[in-house]
Amino acid sequence: MSMAQNLREKNRREQSRERIIVQTSIIGIIANVFLAGFKAVIGLMTHSIAIVLDAVNNISDAGSSLITIIGTKLAGREPDKKHPFGYGRIEYLSAMIISVIVLYAGVTSFVESVKQIIHPETPEYNTVSLIIVAVAVAVKILLGRYVKGVGEKVNSDSLVNSGEDATLDSIISASTLVAAIIFLLFKVSLEAWLGAVISLVIIKSGIEMLRDTISQLLGERSDPEMARQIKRTVKSFPQVSGAYDLVLNNYGPDTWNGSIHIEVPDTISADELDHLIRSIQTEVYRVHRVILTAIGIYSVNTKDPEVIETQKKVSEIVFSHEHVTQIHGFYLQKEEKAMRFDLVVSFNAPDRRAVFNAAVADVQKAFPDYTITAAMDMDFAEI
Repeated sequence: MSMAQNLREKNRREQSRERIIVQTSIIGIIANVFLAGFKAVIGLMTHSIAIVLDAVNNISDAGSSLITIIGTKLAGREPDKKHPFGYGRIEYLSAMIISVIVLYAGVTSFVESVKQIIHPETPEYNTVSLIIVAVAVAVKILLGRYVKGVGEKVNSDSLVNSGEDATLDSIISASTLVAAIIFLLFKVSLEAWLGAVISLVIIKSGIEMLRDTISQLLGERSDPEMARQIKRTVKSFPQVSGAYDLVLNNYGPDTWNGSIHIEVPDTISADELDHLIRSIQTEVYRVHRVILTAIGIYSVNTKDPEVIETQKKVSEIVFSHEHVTQIHGFYLQKEEKAMRFDLVVSFNAPDRRAVFNAAVADVQKAFPDYTITAAMDMDFAEI
């Protein structure tokens, strides 16, 4: 499959994903609007602040689903001159808005619950109202599982957040049901206290959702297992002896661009190298759905035994230092007495620069006649 065919397949998959997200969100809107209507009527009839707040929460959920639809549609826009990598990250913004809505709903519920604790009202429950609340709990549990499941399947943070919010709402509804039963049996009203506790749980959930979404917007390292598998795929080509400097950039859910350096023998011709690069790009996209926009080349000396032996000795020296994880890009010019290479120092090192300097100093000590040019590199997907 050519790169053009791969891109067409990518567009087809994105359109299918968008359709699934929109359909799921519409189901969420319809379900929440009906639940909000029923709960609002029951809450007003029974003078239950908890049930009224639960109805308001359902309206906020419907709003969250609407935001998910809008965000997904905007994220699906074609790349343009201003945003050549597309608009996929808008989905993270919509997920952040949903997180803020959840947080706001939690704070509002807590404030109203505290007011009820200070100025309590006696609720008036009946059998019909309790049955409807019980049905609402079941519907919310099923809706939450369904929406979250679809969100995980299509990798949509907005749907996952909406599903988690629906699950929390089912807990709220269940708590109002329990409070109602306790009141009917013992004439003790606990709904305001339960509302306050549940509100704190919602606030905590909203903060965690917001934190995770902001982290994604700032840019997180790629999944180490995905990075490992991509390198394994690249090194599966016989001409490739090493794969380094993998950089993956996320431009929205399931949208990854990246670059990598490969080590190849110095005997490979230009046309062979061109064919190899194209083959690697096609295979990486086919297997991992990642577009490698650039593949850099490190030439491995296979002709001069002295250069090969020198590289081996340099590797032994640098790997004797704890936290040095890679050496690559080695190049030796015997006539000019010049040597250059890149060292990767782990982020776990207490002082990365000190480890790097010590390793280079030892190489210089072993080869005093050489001018050494070394760069401290990093593994962006440290694994």
